[in-house]
Amino acid sequence: MSFLRCGAYRLSLERPLIMGIVNLTPDSFSGDGVGDDRAAAIAHAEAQRVAGADILDLGAESSRPGAAAVPADVEIARLLPVLHALRDWGVPLSVDTAKPEVMRAALDAGAAIINDIAALRAPGALAAVAASEAGICLMHMQGEPRTMQADPRYGDVVAEVRAFLAARLAACAAAGIARERLLVDPGFGFGKTVEHNYALLRELRRFDELGVPVLAGLSRKSMLGAVTGRPNGAARTHASVAAAVLAAERGAKIVRVHDVAATRDALAVLAALEGKGTP
Repeated sequence: MSFLRCGAYRLSLERPLIMGIVNLTPDSFSGDGVGDDRAAAIAHAEAQRVAGADILDLGAESSRPGAAAVPADVEIARLLPVLHALRDWGVPLSVDTAKPEVMRAALDAGAAIINDIAALRAPGALAAVAASEAGICLMHMQGEPRTMQADPRYGDVVAEVRAFLAARLAACAAAGIARERLLVDPGFGFGKTVEHNYALLRELRRFDELGVPVLAGLSRKSMLGAVTGRPNGAARTHASVAAAVLAAERGAKIVRVHDVAATRDALAVLAALEGKGTP
């Protein structure tokens, strides 16, 4: 598929798009959460846009391993002021949430994409998004954030994650959601060991067979720290950029990143190498 339909936007996928992360949480694993500081959130979003983000992804509940759940009203209170401030910027706004009530509030406030780590499995989630025009990202997660990294197991991680995502795409089709609104994310770090994560990255092309765009979210994750020895946060920038390029080489149409400018430059080099850009 050469485009993604999300709200008022029709995004070309002729080149990999960059989704810039805007964490509205006080406990982000990457160390860049702004909590309830609305001005800091808007400033960070502006910096991501200026750096070259094609999409801004706002999350108001941490999904790091071991994270505690956040009540829906708290999540909404963190999100809405920032959504209202950004919605006229001319850039698609994605909201990272698994709660139907938060999805509805975000869509009413102008969100163009719902990015759901639970792949619309919560009761009422399919109904919350089906009647909208928003894009929807369906992610695989084994377990839930508080316990997902305790002991993840698979017989064949690539086949099992692919089968799960195929089933969720079928559920969306049954709910009347157009295929051009959908994308999938194999869920790096969500109920996977380091070995599982690298198997998924190695075989990322297998997910093209699902017939919708693939989003890869590898930025600053522990799978990178495991092979580089780098601690959390910006120390993993170089590895994150490398991972984004490798994902794009293997067919990812959207990369979700903290370090937008560095990723943009690296993808420009990749495009030139592939004859898709001007050196």
